[in-house]
Amino acid sequence: MIPLLEDYQLVVPRSLRGALDDLAQHPQARPFAGGTDLMVVLEAGHLPPGRYVSLQNCRELLGIERAREGVSIGALTTYSEIQRSPLLADNYPLLRLAALETGGIATQNRGTIGGNVANASPAADTPPVLLVYDAVLELVSASGTRRVPYVGFHRGYKKMDLQPGEIISRVLLPGVAGQGSRPAETVRASVGRAFRPGDPIRSYYRKVGTRRAQAISKVCFAGLLHVEAAAVQDVRIALGSVAPTVIRALATEDALRGQPLDATTIAAAERALLTEIAPIDDIRSNARYRGRVAANLLREFLS
Repeated sequence: MIPLLEDYQLVVPRSLRGALDDLAQHPQARPFAGGTDLMVVLEAGHLPPGRYVSLQNCRELLGIERAREGVSIGALTTYSEIQRSPLLADNYPLLRLAALETGGIATQNRGTIGGNVANASPAADTPPVLLVYDAVLELVSASGTRRVPYVGFHRGYKKMDLQPGEIISRVLLPGVAGQGSRPAETVRASVGRAFRPGDPIRSYYRKVGTRRAQAISKVCFAGLLHVEAAAVQDVRIALGSVAPTVIRALATEDALRGQPLDATTIAAAERALLTEIAPIDDIRSNARYRGRVAANLLREFLS
């Protein structure tokens, strides 16, 4: 049952400063970006009544730009804008693939990357990609700005390193050498060494759902792999829908890094992965299926 709309208040400040001031003055208020997730929750009758602050006039939250550290993506950037960006297609192709997999055309035109992160769903399509690209989140409030690594931002189911009155303003992607024809400046990975210019990097993204379009993922997998001299030099692996949050599979990466990419190493990586994930039974799938698919996707990525 949908609650009475009179129980909700949506304010539309004229600027980012106005939105931040309103959120500071009303600690229980929630920001409203594309609304694609909130409207589903509203229709289901589960959206808490109260004050919502629209970000639609916050121009500072728009745009995909080159930055000193790589690329900066405004939190209000839509999935459609991500798909159309040559800068992202050349340097971060997995992000475009994830945006193509997210909902239908209407959702892609309205939904935002910042909203996808802040919704904190373990089944979201773009977060695994952000994890393997070592994304950094820029957070802003009326009292200032801070940056936090995306790894560790989700602290539990629907729990984030986000303070009252604080919103995601931009997603920063460090340069990943070897992606596309114009690799950005090399930066150090959060785990392992830095990818270097010229490294042949294998990119991989798979979303497994009930159908091929407009489905919530049963398992979502993103990976980057650099193999040289018959050994794994570096690897990054992230998954969605297999734990209370999206996860970076650090133990699996450790099982691979520095090892020859053979059957023994792949089997060891599969065993490590199954210790890191904690899939559940729900309406979309069951834990046993999710575990098997996750291991199969890892093998496909490495093979």
